[in-house]
Amino acid sequence: MPPKIHRSATPTAVAEDFARFFAETVRKQPDFTVALSGGSTPKLLFQHWAEAYRDRIDWSNIHFFWGDERCVPPNDPESNFGVTDDLLLQHLDLSPDNIHRIHGEADPPEEVQRYATEIEVNTRSVNGLPQFDLIILGMGSDGHTASIFPHQLELWNKKTPTVLATHPETGQQRISLSGQVINNAKQVAFLVTGESKRKKVKGIFGESQESKQWPAAHVKPTSGQLHWFVDEASWPA
Repeated sequence: MPPKIHRSATPTAVAEDFARFFAETVRKQPDFTVALSGGSTPKLLFQHWAEAYRDRIDWSNIHFFWGDERCVPPNDPESNFGVTDDLLLQHLDLSPDNIHRIHGEADPPEEVQRYATEIEVNTRSVNGLPQFDLIILGMGSDGHTASIFPHQLELWNKKTPTVLATHPETGQQRISLSGQVINNAKQVAFLVTGESKRKKVKGIFGESQESKQWPAAHVKPTSGQLHWFVDEASWPA
């Protein structure tokens, strides 16, 4: 099915628009599984959730996972979990059983396996793969998504739920969902803002030859719905 486009004026408005969409989506389903993203727009979203939706969503029904994580301790400023915990999770009355973080401080190859098992135990299996109710994604200005970068596009089709990736410039190791699991989700939502993303958005929607090298262009849910929440700066005129 074709992607649904949600256009808002500013990054803050994108976060607010997505928050409304999320509240309506989780209202319909108990035991909701969501994989969160890092990045600047999710930070706005987490703040908005904590401030405006703390008492408007039954958070006890939601199980939080992460689409990717840097191999750093949770108190490191680069930790996706750490940012989410500071801005959102500490403000909610949640059971620890609802939080399924990637242990960035652990041995990376071992954590790839452990987190794959964590996902498999706590999600349904569809098409022989774990299925999330919703995966939130960002997109880098190089076209990467989760932590799958253009130089490691082969990781996209790995048959495992999780993969070990390497940042192309820093060499930092990261743990990421595989493309196969991303495309197996019931719903996938990109949150993309800023003029630096416009060229990539245009290439993806125009199906340019160049875009085939961008992991974000390969996000095409097999039977689920893809959403793009974008601001005016990132959307091609």
